[in-house]
Amino acid sequence: MSTWTALTQTSGRDAAEALAELGEELTPEPVGSGVFEIEDGSNRWEVGLYFTEAPDEVALALLAAAWGAEPFVVSELPEVDWVAHVKRELAPVEAGRFFVYGSHDADKVPEGAEALLIEAAMAFGTGHHATTRGCLLALDRLIGQGVSPARIVDVGCGTAVLAMAAARVFPVVVLAGDIDPQAVDVARANVIANGLDGKVECVEAMGFDHPLIEGAAPFDLIFANILKQPLIDLVPDMARYLAPGGRAILSGILTTQADEVAAAYSAGGLTLERRDDYGDWSTLVVRKG
Repeated sequence: MSTWTALTQTSGRDAAEALAELGEELTPEPVGSGVFEIEDGSNRWEVGLYFTEAPDEVALALLAAAWGAEPFVVSELPEVDWVAHVKRELAPVEAGRFFVYGSHDADKVPEGAEALLIEAAMAFGTGHHATTRGCLLALDRLIGQGVSPARIVDVGCGTAVLAMAAARVFPVVVLAGDIDPQAVDVARANVIANGLDGKVECVEAMGFDHPLIEGAAPFDLIFANILKQPLIDLVPDMARYLAPGGRAILSGILTTQADEVAAAYSAGGLTLERRDDYGDWSTLVVRKG
């Protein structure tokens, strides 16, 4: 079965979200929609609609014109077994002592590695993206320096790979929160699959806004692998919820955005301790006090 995508761009988040919401009322009805910020400082947003039958291109054109958006670009995608494709393309990833793999590569786990099983069907946040790998390497370095945090939270946890990595090496319960309920379900499944049930607690939360997270603060270590603007928006909460001497590992940041994020955290009272670039992406470690 083929699928179709219809993509456009517009200015501002409000317009993009309204456009996506109206797009969901089209006939044939899309099976999903998405709104994504184009991370270049332009305040441009991409709107995507996804169909299992050919969309009405006239209706799409009228919708785009009514909201001052660019014309939708419609593409038909052939049927692809994406899980099989990911299994072929995603090799296991080593990040210091951590080894991230799918079950099809279970025979490749090195002896002594801190192994994290993330299935190919749950590819977002598997460790193959430079941002996740950068966070794992930052964690590995902190462990090597003798850092031993007692309170840890993963904000915007996705598959919970970072929370699980911390739970592998520290004798504490790690908290993991995500705004997306489906991501929380995936995170919980991963926690069980990795034998970490009771070691990682997954909750639905926007940032630190959850009684369990707020009650456990302040934290000695915070992961936040999200995007530039949400990271900047979180500066006051980071300063509030980090313990004195605590560190936050930040990623989801393009190298061209890293200085801006670091400056925002410095203005919020958090000191940049280290920056590492991996291709187009940066990982920052900031410290309180």
